[in-house]
Amino acid sequence: MSTAFQSYDLSGKQLANRIVMAPMTRSRAYGPGQCPTDLMVTYYAQRASAGLIVTEGVQPSVIGQGYPDTPGIHSAEQVAAWRRVTDAVHAEGGVIYLQLMHTGRIGHPSLTGLQPVGPSAATAKGQVYTQSGPQDFVTPKELTEAEILETIADFASAARNAIEAGFDGVELHGANGYLIHQFLAPNSNQRTDGWGGSPQARIRFAVETAKAVAAAIGADKVGFRISPGNPFNDIDESDRVDVEATYTALVDALAPLGLAYLHQMEAPEIRDLTLRLRKQFPGTYILNPFTAPRPTGPEELQLIEDGTADLIAYGALFLANPDLPERLAAGGPFNSPDPAAFYGGDHTGYTDYPTLD
Repeated sequence: MSTAFQSYDLSGKQLANRIVMAPMTRSRAYGPGQCPTDLMVTYYAQRASAGLIVTEGVQPSVIGQGYPDTPGIHSAEQVAAWRRVTDAVHAEGGVIYLQLMHTGRIGHPSLTGLQPVGPSAATAKGQVYTQSGPQDFVTPKELTEAEILETIADFASAARNAIEAGFDGVELHGANGYLIHQFLAPNSNQRTDGWGGSPQARIRFAVETAKAVAAAIGADKVGFRISPGNPFNDIDESDRVDVEATYTALVDALAPLGLAYLHQMEAPEIRDLTLRLRKQFPGTYILNPFTAPRPTGPEELQLIEDGTADLIAYGALFLANPDLPERLAAGGPFNSPDPAAFYGGDHTGYTDYPTLD
């Protein structure tokens, strides 16, 4: 029987344990040109006891930014700044992947000076936070086929930049209603060409992006995140027949690529699909299990023991407990996360959470 505190071989990279720090947007890239800062170096180095760190979402291009003060990986300046983060994590014995997140239609022109883009000109319901406060989502520009190919190339270029910056790999963010997920979902992808319509057509952007990034840096350095059935950012995947057809087709297409892992953020009442996809994917399966309204906790460690997943990802609890693996092994106690400090701010609620010692 496997346990969370055993080491794990992730595509040839030895992880100290099977506990993953999930990607979490923190909006503190206050450096010039959306660069990581000294505070971000400290934040990630503090959490290097994770078997694997997956960074906050990082935009692969200027137009991929959807929130204030999120970091990029598309300039030489950003690459150099991220190198300080990876050096600090590696000095502490950690392994760190960078999450590539293009937000697509989730954004606002006031953030970048550019019109957000998407698979279709379908406006998301709701608002996005900007420097001047919450604003309604705008209608995105529908990507042309040439622009789709340019966007895929942006992902590949950003992945190469991530490796240059010292990351052990990258994770493609195909979840939570951002661009890759927008192509997967029928309400945000209303295309009738080869990039939309049937599940096989809607998975095409995800698959082609994964192939391009794998070709750029090696499939063994590429992870992929999904969240089937997750309604975040006005995604409608309520048709269970369609969602099962879409994600089984997606995993079928990803399976032969030899990716480092598949990472699922679990929606409610979908464990049966989770188990099916886990069985279907031949490589490492990371699960961020659905536990709301409470954070994922020590109770979920048994999901490794019973084979539901190879690794378990922790979000809010890792945010508040920089030494989370040690605390999980000891059964606690656990610091409580401060939601008021999740997005933006200074060190408060970011790097000042105490460790056990």
